[in-house]
Amino acid sequence: MFSPVESRRLYRQVADQIRLMIASGELAVGQRLPAERDLAEQLSVSRPTVREALIVLEVEGLINIRMGSGIYVVRRHAAHAPASERDPVEGPFELLQARAIIECAIAEEAAGCAGPEGIALLDEALMRMSSDVNDAGAVLAADRAFHTGIAMIVGNATLIRVTGEMFDMRMTPYFAKLASHFEGPTTWRTALGEHQAIRDAIAAGDAAGARAAMRTHLTLSQKRFSESFGEEFSGEEERGRNKGPAKGTDKF
Repeated sequence: MFSPVESRRLYRQVADQIRLMIASGELAVGQRLPAERDLAEQLSVSRPTVREALIVLEVEGLINIRMGSGIYVVRRHAAHAPASERDPVEGPFELLQARAIIECAIAEEAAGCAGPEGIALLDEALMRMSSDVNDAGAVLAADRAFHTGIAMIVGNATLIRVTGEMFDMRMTPYFAKLASHFEGPTTWRTALGEHQAIRDAIAAGDAAGARAAMRTHLTLSQKRFSESFGEEFSGEEERGRNKGPAKGTDKF
């Protein structure tokens, strides 16, 4: 059983292990990495941990993730990444869990004290998000404004700061690369509907509904993240699915 700190660092440790495999020549330039499930079994970790580690290596330029094909080594020797990139940081699953714990409670509290001005802030953020679904930077700014806006309704400066800081943890090269694989206009439109449900519950003074809507949004965010990685990272799995009954390709 890993301690919280060990769990937090685990995907970085896995990235180190794969990096050594590349540096030693065990994985050669141009070679496709083993399937995600095989790497997870070989390294005795979960598949989400492998996914997080692979993003670290892609940011460093050691591998290239090709949608529908697989993951390939693109450089033989690993250059040392800057300290800011190599320092232990929370992975996306842990960040979403923290946001769910904290922001569900904030949404619940906001439903009990929201006035017209607070709802207007949320409506403005939703309008910006709706008009900017094709602009990743703009939609992220609107998304941040929505979540911090809920904390502003509560009126607690610490909660406003913490909500903003948690959101800003994704504004790194690691998270930008991650987002390039699973976010786009389709997922943002889906998320917009989830945000609207949060807004409506808060405006109606429905504390339980606001909490549930926020939980649903962050849970589905994690689900979208997991499903997109499953499609994009494992060419072997995609071919296996193609042998079975046809399924829709848009999971969002």
